[in-house]
Amino acid sequence: MPLDVVLVLAAALVVVLVLHRLRLPVIAGFLVAGALIGPSGLRLVTDTERIEQLAEIGVVLLLFTIGLEFSLARLRRIARAVLVGGSLQVGLTGVAALLVALAWGEPLERGVFLGFLVALSSTAIVLRGLTERDELAAPHGRFILGILLFQDFCVVPMMLVVPMLATRTATFGAVLGALALAVGVMVVTLILARYLVPFVFARVARTRRRDLFLLAALLTCAGIAWATQQVGLSLALGAFLAGLVLADSEYGHQALADVLPLRDLFTSLFFVSLGMLLDVRILLESPGPVLGLCAALLAGKFLVVVLVGWLMRLPLRVVVLSGVALAQVGEFSFVLAGLGRGLGLVSARDLSVFLDASVLTMLVTPLLLRAGPHLAAGARRLAGLERVFGPAEIPAPERDAPLDGHVVILGYGLGGRLLAESLRAANVPRLVVELDPDRVRRARDDGEHAAYGDATSPDVLEAAHVARASHVAVLLNDPDASARAVRAVRRLSRDVPITARGRFLDDLPLLVAAGATHAVAQEVEASLELVHYVLVAAHLEPGPASAIVAAERASLAPGGRG
Repeated sequence: MPLDVVLVLAAALVVVLVLHRLRLPVIAGFLVAGALIGPSGLRLVTDTERIEQLAEIGVVLLLFTIGLEFSLARLRRIARAVLVGGSLQVGLTGVAALLVALAWGEPLERGVFLGFLVALSSTAIVLRGLTERDELAAPHGRFILGILLFQDFCVVPMMLVVPMLATRTATFGAVLGALALAVGVMVVTLILARYLVPFVFARVARTRRRDLFLLAALLTCAGIAWATQQVGLSLALGAFLAGLVLADSEYGHQALADVLPLRDLFTSLFFVSLGMLLDVRILLESPGPVLGLCAALLAGKFLVVVLVGWLMRLPLRVVVLSGVALAQVGEFSFVLAGLGRGLGLVSARDLSVFLDASVLTMLVTPLLLRAGPHLAAGARRLAGLERVFGPAEIPAPERDAPLDGHVVILGYGLGGRLLAESLRAANVPRLVVELDPDRVRRARDDGEHAAYGDATSPDVLEAAHVARASHVAVLLNDPDASARAVRAVRRLSRDVPITARGRFLDDLPLLVAAGATHAVAQEVEASLELVHYVLVAAHLEPGPASAIVAAERASLAPGGRG
């Protein structure tokens, strides 16, 4: 084991433990660890090449697992985010950077090059953050993923155009040809993998050897990523495609379970390697330019995403959460920057300032992701701002009688569907409020009275007549959004009973403090159900078994033993 790797792992462990005690994001800890031990910090690690090679594996495995958790069917559902949202974000960001560069007296070629650098965001950091918060399937998560996929695809023309900018020989035909080749390779790769991969995995699975299965999964990931890289596409995009191929097969869940431990290890090295790019000497010598550029990048990219969201008529909450997530500079921008430095498009000094500012944008991204819901709530308080964006609420189908004494179901995931089915069987009137348009359509197809809207918006809740409801059930995946929804309901009615669901036991005090009448945690109820099943299976009578489970549930409730 090389000493550099040992030092990286040790530093990451210490720094992350310290930041965890301070309740700061883990990714920020890895970046700080890299800056501390890197060439411009304590210089404990001076040869970063080995770390960067291992870090590249981390990016590949991260995107592979994201693909495994996705599917081709879900990818089709975000086609609009990829094509429309991605092209608008990359195009508008590039144009904005070009105009700023021209205003500063830079030549056109250099302005276009700077636009390339600024347009990309960090796929690894953003998707890792969304995955940790379980927000990848949320409306803003799908919008963000669509834009990131489009950015990865743009790597092909950008890599081709940068040398042309240096020699001023760029042609539209050459760029179009490269794009056509890239699309062709992607299609051929997906077709071959679609039929070849299940054939191979079926034979590997028959051996019942997990080591062979893991080897086959890693080979699929590495092989498709390598194939896409040969035509100029990013390794990350190829790895994502490999995950999609397996996700639609019966082997996807097992592949995900086997790869996750490796992913967490290597992505940690990736974030540490990014932190090593921070040149502390440049930051101390020129704090004004570095911090100013960092602030300009964060603010500018945030505003561009807000503009894209406005053009696409997305809700304000989705726009704000997407803006803070995509405000940083991407890791592939460093590759483009190095290429431009070799071609004379940027000086060594300017490159160092840009890299420092970019790493700082990455460092604050985990904090921005955590603050995103608070920023979205604050933006809603600005008079008239919410009405400028997508509709906060789309009316549900007309009813024969006004809503009164109904149950309001906030969220139509699995829990919302089960509750709606049960209420339907009991002939209880109900109204579903959901921010995901696909789920709204599904609810209406199921015969539910469903409205599109943000469950944390007082206007939406007032339109749902929560003050006249017999009960409100909060079934959102985001614990912060759940607490905000509870508080919004309480502002409209002090008396309506509210049952709120959290993912973990630690979420319950937050929901109760927000005003929930009753709060339940998924992990608690799943564990108690397992306890009851095992007790009965161990020949304990159902009555005493239920009494034990009830006592445990009471002890775990807020105010119990915890």
